[in-house]
Amino acid sequence: MIFNNVLETIGNTPMIRLNTLPAENNIKATVLAKVEFFNPGNSVKDRMALKMVEDAEAKGLLKPGGTIIEGTSGNTGMGLALAAIVKGYKCIFTTTDKQSKEKVDILRAMGAQVIVCPTDVEPDDPRSYYSVSARLAKETPNSYYCNQYDNLSNRQAHYETTGPEIWKQTEGKITHFIVGVGTGGCISGIGRYLKEKNPDIKIIGVDTYGSTLKAYHETGKIDESEIYSYITEGIGEDIIPENIDFDIIDEFVKVTDKDGAVMARYLARKEGLFIGYSCGSAMQGIVEINDQLTEEDVVVVLFHDHGSRYVGKVYNDDWMKEKGFI
Repeated sequence: MIFNNVLETIGNTPMIRLNTLPAENNIKATVLAKVEFFNPGNSVKDRMALKMVEDAEAKGLLKPGGTIIEGTSGNTGMGLALAAIVKGYKCIFTTTDKQSKEKVDILRAMGAQVIVCPTDVEPDDPRSYYSVSARLAKETPNSYYCNQYDNLSNRQAHYETTGPEIWKQTEGKITHFIVGVGTGGCISGIGRYLKEKNPDIKIIGVDTYGSTLKAYHETGKIDESEIYSYITEGIGEDIIPENIDFDIIDEFVKVTDKDGAVMARYLARKEGLFIGYSCGSAMQGIVEINDQLTEEDVVVVLFHDHGSRYVGKVYNDDWMKEKGFI
C-alpha cells in the first residue's frame, strides 16, 4: 500500500502480548500492550493532534497559512508538527523545563518554535506553559490555540479510532483497560467506547504522586496537599482537564516516579519494547492491581510513546543514579 502522506499512517497500531514480565511478577491474567509508538510521530498523541487540526479546519478556526499554538509536554507537539508540515501551517509550542531535552530538540527539528517555561509555578501564573501559550494565541495573528486539555476533539479521536481498534484486536475479550492519565483524552474516549460495548470492562487510570487526579476522582475536590513537583512526564495534572470523564473511570492507582522509570527499563530488557517513561508507570499500574486479576482476565495496557524521547533520562544510568532510582 502507498500512502499519500505521513498523516495517513496514523493509527492501526499493533497489539503485542507481554510474556516474561507478567510471568516474573506473578500476573496470571493475559496482558496485551497497545503499542502507540508505531504511529509516525512515535506516540498516541498523533491521533488527537490530527483530529484537533481537522476539526478546527472544518469549523473555520484554522485558516490557510495559519499558526498552530499549543502547550505540550512534547508528544502532542510532535503530532501537531506533522500535521502542520503536511498542511502548510507554522507552529509555536510552549513546554516545561522538566521535559526531556530530546523532546524539545525533536520539535525544533520539525520546524516548530519552542518556548521552555518553568515547571514549578501555579497553572495561572503568567510564566506557566498554560498561560504563555494562551497569551501567544491572543497576540499572534491568524493563529489557532489547540488547548488539548479542554478541546473535546482529543477524546473523540480515541472514541473513533483507538477504542474500536482495541475492541477488534481483542475480539471483544478485553476485561480491563489501563492507561496513564494526563489530558484524559485516551482514557475517556477509549473508555467510553469500551463501556458501550461491554459495561463490565474495568477502566483504570494511572496517576503519579504529586498529581491531584486520583483524589479528585474519589472526592470531587482538588486536594492542594496532593499537588507537588514530580519527575514523571506526560501523566498527572495540577488542573482538571475537561477531557477527563471521571464517570467512565472505575479506579485510579498511583505510581511513584521511581517505579515508573524502573519498569520502563525492565520492559525494554525483558520484552524488547523501548517505551517511554509513563509507559512504565502504566505497566506498574497492572502490578498494583494484580490482586484483582484472574487467569480469565484480558488486560490491555496502552503504551503512549517511544523510549527515544527519554535517552538522557530514564535510559541514562547516571541520571537514574542521580535520582536514586538505581
